[in-house]
Amino acid sequence: MKKRSFTKEEKLRIIQEASENGVNATLEKHGIYRASYYEWRRKFEQMGEEGFIHGMTPAQQKRIRELEKENRLLKELLAEKELENRLKGDLLKKRYALEKKRRL
Repeated sequence: MKKRSFTKEEKLRIIQEASENGVNATLEKHGIYRASYYEWRRKFEQMGEEGFIHGMTPAQQKRIRELEKENRLLKELLAEKELENRLKGDLLKKRYALEKKRRL
């Protein structure tokens, strides 16, 4: 078979087609080696579409996903702390206003 590179979209379409029409027929139709197909499918099952990003090892892709998750959690924590600080500030303002009224 002639060596050819496939885009991420083509790989996704071929994986979908193979699940619908059968692996053998799909591989023959597109001229793909079984090893290549199963490697694509493994990457897709493990990492989703990110598995088809060239230039990154699976370990690097995993690290990116971990960092994205950590980033999301830190943003949520920051939002909670900002809300907490705002509520504390509002309470202090109300308390100060009440104490000021009592003094008058």
